Amino acid sequence: VPSTILENFLSRIEEGYCKFHNPYHNNLHAADVAQTVHYMLCQTGLMNWLSDLEIFATLVAAVVHDFEHTGTTNNFHVMSGSDTALLYNDRAVLENHHISAAFRLIRDEDCNILQNLSRDEFREFRTLVIDMVLATDMSFHFQQLKNMRSLLSLAEPGVDKSKAVSLVLHCCDISHPAKRWDLHHRWTMSLLDEFFLQGDKERELGLPFSPLCDRNNTLVAESQIGFIDFIVEPSMGVCADMLECILGPLHSSSKNSTSTSGQEPINEEGTGAETHKKFKIKKPWVACLMDNKKIWKEQATKDAEARARLEEEDTNGTSPPTEE
Repeated sequence: VPSTILENFLSRIEEGYCKFHNPYHNNLHAADVAQTVHYMLCQTGLMNWLSDLEIFATLVAAVVHDFEHTGTTNNFHVMSGSDTALLYNDRAVLENHHISAAFRLIRDEDCNILQNLSRDEFREFRTLVIDMVLATDMSFHFQQLKNMRSLLSLAEPGVDKSKAVSLVLHCCDISHPAKRWDLHHRWTMSLLDEFFLQGDKERELGLPFSPLCDRNNTLVAESQIGFIDFIVEPSMGVCADMLECILGPLHSSSKNSTSTSGQEPINEEGTGAETHKKFKIKKPWVACLMDNKKIWKEQATKDAEARARLEEEDTNGTSPPTEE
């Protein structure tokens, strides 16, 4: 890709992310997800399983996955009957727009990062990006994990590359609870700011509040504990299992090679008197998830105690006076 074309493309992408001045879904989120995807590709060794075109598509999908995000959810678009919801028939409204807008930008000669691809390469690239970005729609979350678990439970699982990189991107998109507390807390507050702004719009339009969008009745700590327990931890667990399934055979076939033995950020764990060792990837996110959840639980306890005190004060303040 010519450097000038790449710079033009990224500059226009950044402009699109800043279009609606969102607290969370902005250029910083795009950079964070792209960096996290790059980390996963390199540090797990997944890049060795993918072709150059597949790696390129994965990184571009990470960059554009929330392009021109409106700062409101798919449900808001559907409930408010937005033009975008009408255009995409209420299905994966934002995700479809992100993809469409990005490829329309790529049609611009000055931003065409795909200009040197053959027709077949372009079709493969486009299909991969579409699959990956559509998979970031949270309405597909549980089915995506269920399908991957079922696949991995087979005696001889064969993981489709599109499904693999789609799960990686999805996990990276929701990965801020798996990072240091200072980063996670900052991302959480930014996302809640965005949700509350949507809640303000819902109030103005007479729409019911979407989850976590009522600034007066959202339990922040409890919501994050639930998000970690029911969304992030299971996702990371399935993703790790998938990566070990994919990369185990590659590692076995190349473990005698001397070219990368000192650089692969992986480890092997043996059990008992087994003569072979089971391939494992490092999971630095596990410790962060545990630490962050512990902090949220402590905060939830403090919040509950504060609410109890307020309720007690309200009760005491409104109780009728007793006769002397």
